[in-house]
Amino acid sequence: MKYIIAIIQPDRLDEVMRLLTEKEIHLVTATNVMGRGRQKGIAEIYRSHKEAGSLLKKIKLEMAVNDEFVQPTLDAIKAGAYTGQVGDGKIFVLDLEQCLRIRTGETGNVAIG
Repeated sequence: MKYIIAIIQPDRLDEVMRLLTEKEIHLVTATNVMGRGRQKGIAEIYRSHKEAGSLLKKIKLEMAVNDEFVQPTLDAIKAGAYTGQVGDGKIFVLDLEQCLRIRTGETGNVAIG
């Protein structure tokens, strides 16, 4: 079991979700977040003053998947989020020690779904 976290551009969310659905990956949590990487934010003009922007709007996707879904999940996110520009995002894969479905009490691989 793995826990996958992806940080992507907001305008790429629909395409990433479409590709995840094609790969039969349906259990996704999406959160609006702010952050910065190599872009270091975008400067904006406000009332004729240039103000340095330090954080950019991003989408954080989180999903727990069984081992056989790890590579299809990574492939879908990478294909859907890719623009070739700085700021396309990052994907993190973490070991998932345990999962428990509260409603049924199921644990492990079967609890993920």
